[in-house]
Amino acid sequence: MIDQALLDILACPETKEEVNLAPDHVVETVNGRISAGTLVNRGGEKVTEPIEGGLVRADGAYLYPIREEIPIMLIDEAIPLSGEVNAP
Repeated sequence: MIDQALLDILACPETKEEVNLAPDHVVETVNGRISAGTLVNRGGEKVTEPIEGGLVRADGAYLYPIREEIPIMLIDEAIPLSGEVNAP
């Protein structure tokens, strides 16, 4: 999905921590919350569009969505990962 060379240079725009591809179970959980209408991004906007994948910040706190094979690396678009989502 994401070219490894691109992944190697991407970092969290807030903390500059590295980001890693989200495991399938995390993407499934996030998409489940989106379809249930319960997911709000960091900017306070309700997330209504499913994600293809995501990049998880090294500390596991946030996921940056991937849509149409493009990582959305904007702080307000980050999706907070709740305690029930075990990110790497």
